[in-house]
Amino acid sequence: MADELYTHGHHQVVVNAHATRTVVDSAQFLLPRLESSLRLLDFGCGPGSITAGLAGHVATVVGVDSSPEAIGIARRDAAAPNVEYLVASVYDLPLPDDSFDVAYAHQVLQHLGDPTAALSEVRRVLVPGGLVAVRDADFGSMIHHPHYQELDVWLDIYHQVARGNGGEPDAGRRLAGWVRRAGYENITATSSSWHYTTPEQRLWWARLWADRIRLPRFSNRAADLGLADAIGPIAAAWLHWAAEPDGWFAFVHGEVIASKPERA
Repeated sequence: MADELYTHGHHQVVVNAHATRTVVDSAQFLLPRLESSLRLLDFGCGPGSITAGLAGHVATVVGVDSSPEAIGIARRDAAAPNVEYLVASVYDLPLPDDSFDVAYAHQVLQHLGDPTAALSEVRRVLVPGGLVAVRDADFGSMIHHPHYQELDVWLDIYHQVARGNGGEPDAGRRLAGWVRRAGYENITATSSSWHYTTPEQRLWWARLWADRIRLPRFSNRAADLGLADAIGPIAAAWLHWAAEPDGWFAFVHGEVIASKPERA
């Protein structure tokens, strides 16, 4: 869509973070539904770390992403022989009708200007009765301790920047509605969380966001909103929070599994 812009960009720090995600921490809700005979589409696959894990549970996987950089990394690191990667838009998949049994996406719909349209295009390539499984963070659920006012400011700025880029950062709570409007049925909505509580986890998470908010894709948009002066204090606050011995950060992901109707 012309009016959407990926908030995080594809800077190395972002891609490196995405590459740490695994099928266990990002697709656990889907694993019981997978079988070795299935064909799976991973749309918005990024650098392919989850895609590679999914390949161990099904017959074939196609990973699709609109970023040539991300697909290049996924192809470079590909080890499983049953995985193929394509550069393509989820709004216009270069794939035939009724060609996949399962379609999966992690942290994708929150960045789209029209998630219902994307899900409708995914429905096209699913077989009748095929499953869609989507998981997205809900930034409105993010909580931290001890409290830092600057991190509240960060969360407010993030909401403004993400929505200004055409996305919806509180996507987790909206997944079921988007899936329903895209024509799916048998909708099951659940949730799970990520947390950062050990010193190592806190430092990794804090450094990630201290770096991300300085990247041009985020900082330039914040400047457009008149919020550039907040970036430095927020980055410092992240690192101070990480050093807190009682530091704690957590947030919810919405998860939905639904099926394409058996009949049109």
